[in-house]
Amino acid sequence: MKKRSCFLSLAVSIALILSFALPAYSGKIQQELVSESTVEQVLKRGVLRVGMSTFVPWAMKDKNGELIGFEIDVAKKVAEDMGVKAEFIPTKWAGIIPALLTGKFDVIIGGMGIIPKRNLKVNFTIPYDYSGMSMVAHRELAKGFASLEDFNKPDVTIAVRIGSTAASAAKEFMPNAKIRMFDDEAQAYQELMNGKAHAVIGSAPTPAFHALKNPEKLFLPLSKTFTREPIGFAVRKGDSDTLNFFNSWIRFNQDNGWLKKQKHYWFETNEWEAMVQ
Repeated sequence: MKKRSCFLSLAVSIALILSFALPAYSGKIQQELVSESTVEQVLKRGVLRVGMSTFVPWAMKDKNGELIGFEIDVAKKVAEDMGVKAEFIPTKWAGIIPALLTGKFDVIIGGMGIIPKRNLKVNFTIPYDYSGMSMVAHRELAKGFASLEDFNKPDVTIAVRIGSTAASAAKEFMPNAKIRMFDDEAQAYQELMNGKAHAVIGSAPTPAFHALKNPEKLFLPLSKTFTREPIGFAVRKGDSDTLNFFNSWIRFNQDNGWLKKQKHYWFETNEWEAMVQ
């Protein structure tokens, strides 16, 4: 009986200790997580480091060598609302997720499609935009082509940017065609202009811009995009505070119309074309 009483006393003592210690421990862990979040680091640093890559009209250089475009406006607005400066870190698309994971920058704001394979490596915000794949083709090489089936042949060459959703779309919709991969999207379009590829697949509306710019050589074989994909910011996994902040920022700027206004300017007008190199 005496032994049982001692055991109960010990159990009660342990329970009391845990009842005080666990909340304190949990609070300490939460404080550490918050202090280590990307948002907190950005606020302390005073700079939001943004990983991006050039895609017309998402991000490109103007005649003075300054970055302009839809994504550039978005990233600058995020930084402004945080009370910090935006620092853009151009990165090859194929290596942009590894660069985020190794801390080269804080977030990817670069027209990145939200797809499950990427989501295994990074967390995505809610979509702040939607895009889709379209195609621009060479007038001579692809003469008479008007469907995906026309391009899905062994003697057809499709040029795409490596690591992009365009590359995935080319493999999925045109598995029989030759797929040529390039580090930079501009190289893919140059290959098309040189007559070494039948078509380039890219996020709308970039292919349409190239067709309008070079009507003597290029045309749009499809009347609309053949995929639809949500676009989000990408952040490192395990950082719920940063993800929550970006999600709130997106909802706020969707509701007040700012994102819609910027998209209209960059995707539905050509007012910016004179600024580009």
